[in-house]
This record gives sequence, structure tokens and C-alpha cells, in this order.
Amino acid sequence: MLDFLATNDLARLTVLALLFVMVVSLCLSLAGVASRRAAIKQDLRAIAGSDALITSGLSVDKETAWSRLADRFEQTGLNLADTQGDKLRQKLVAAGFESSAAPRIYTLVRLVMVFLMPAGFLLLLSMAGVELTVFKLYLYGAGLALLGLYLPTLFVTARADRRKTEITNGFPDCLDLLLVCVEAGLGLESALDRVGREMALSHPLVSRLLSLVTLQLRAGANRDEALRKMSEVSGVDEIRSFVTLLIQSDKLGTSLSDTLRVYAGEMREKRRLRAEEKAHRIPVLISIPLVVCMLPTMIGVLMLPGVVRVIRVMFPAMAGGG
Repeated sequence: MLDFLATNDLARLTVLALLFVMVVSLCLSLAGVASRRAAIKQDLRAIAGSDALITSGLSVDKETAWSRLADRFEQTGLNLADTQGDKLRQKLVAAGFESSAAPRIYTLVRLVMVFLMPAGFLLLLSMAGVELTVFKLYLYGAGLALLGLYLPTLFVTARADRRKTEITNGFPDCLDLLLVCVEAGLGLESALDRVGREMALSHPLVSRLLSLVTLQLRAGANRDEALRKMSEVSGVDEIRSFVTLLIQSDKLGTSLSDTLRVYAGEMREKRRLRAEEKAHRIPVLISIPLVVCMLPTMIGVLMLPGVVRVIRVMFPAMAGGG
């Protein structure tokens, strides 16, 4: 059979075609199974009522595993406490890491990355069979160690900035819904609860902040303390200003609906100005690839006929005249 396949081109092509069809069928079946699993998960999330609830549950399990790992490292005598614990805690909360073990996990990840990056580089060098001098190994190892030390910081900073942007963009819609609920006769706590449940799918981060305030109020916390806690967790200046405005309005006895209407208009105006600023930056950003990529090509296309003309006409004339 093997000799026949080796000598007959048609049989060999037939076998290869059958193998191709089998592989494609297997891939399509796996893709179908994956799509059905994704559809089932989406239906379950819809039945549960909010994607944010499932995500928070998963994050709690993951943080528990990481905290256990940090505890095991600390049992060996390694201290994972940071000297600037309050600032680090505030930075991690702004990035969405609200677990009490988040600072210790952050320090552990930085320590692991310091040793993991140079070790991975040495492993790649040994697998590739490349030999470097001791000085180059020291330079590369030190650079990779510094990179591993600052990569978690860059990740946390980028995550915090992205989270602040999402909260800032979704907060004007939250204020509009709060205004509607307050004008309909609901109190502040009921309005926060209703808006938090309504925005669970459209703006899950804002919904999480409002749900946090609602739970603290139901647990017996003071309204001022619950609102200030929301501003600290969000890390957004607009929410801090809004919380200050609500506290002052509550103390002075002014109308809550008027306060929400004015501040919602200001937030929408700020969002429009940010969108216009990004739109005005587009021509400047487009000019960079235009100058780097398209301008040299256009200059070459325009100058090429003249260069050919010079080579064909002027150079022979100059050579003949000489």
C-alpha cells in the first residue's frame, strides 16, 4: 500500500485531500463546540442578571489563590509588605484590585519577574546555542531584571487609566438616570440602587461603584462616608467633585434634582469637549505616517521621469561634448 501511494501521484493527492478534509472538519466541529459553549455561557450570564456579578466571583477565586501563594512565601520569612502601603493600596484600588492581599501579591509578582525575565533569557540562549561574554550577560540580565521590576507597575498604571476612562465616559449617563429617578420621586439610596442595576450591562464599572454605595448604606454606614468611599475607589476627579457637591447639597438643604441636572450638563459638556479634542488630534496623528510612508513614495514617483531623462539625454550629451 505504501509503495502504491509512493508511486501513484493520483492516490497520493487523494490521500492528502482526505486528510485536509478531515482536519478542516475537525476544526469546524471544535469551533462549533466552542461557539455553543460560549452561547450557553452568555445565556447563563443573562439569566444571572449581570456579567459583572460573574466576573467579580471569578476574580474573588483568583485573588484567593494568589493570596494563599503570598501567604506561603511569607511563611518562608520573606516580607512582602511595602514601605508605601497606603499609596500602593490606593493605586491598586484605582486599577480595580480591591482585595486586601493585592499589595502583597503585587510585590510578589515584581520579585518573581525580576528573576523570571533573566532566567527565561538564559534559557533561550542555551536552547539556541548562543554564547555571550560575561559582560554582555550582565548587561542583558540587569536590563531584563529592571524590565521585570517595572512591568507590573506599567500594567497597573495602564489598567487604572483605562478604568478611569471607562468610568468617566459612563458617568454622565449615570447622572441622567439618577436625575430621572429623583424627579420620579425616589430617594437617593433607591435611585442609586435602581441605576446600579440598570447599568450593570452598559457600564459595569459605574454599576459596581453605585452598588458599593448602596450596600454600605444598607449596612448602616453614613451617607457621607459611603459617598466618599465611592470617590476613593473610583479615583476619578469628576466623581470626587460630584460627591462633594452631593454632600454640600445635603447639608445645605438645596434641591437634589437641580444639583444633578446642573452637574449632568457639565459632565456631558466635558465629554463632548474630550471627543472634540480627540477629533482635532487626528490630522496631526495622520500627518506622521503620511510624511514617513507616503511622501517619499510620491517624491520618488514625481522625480523618477526626470532622473531617467537626465540619465538618457544629459549624461550622453555631456560625455559626447567632453
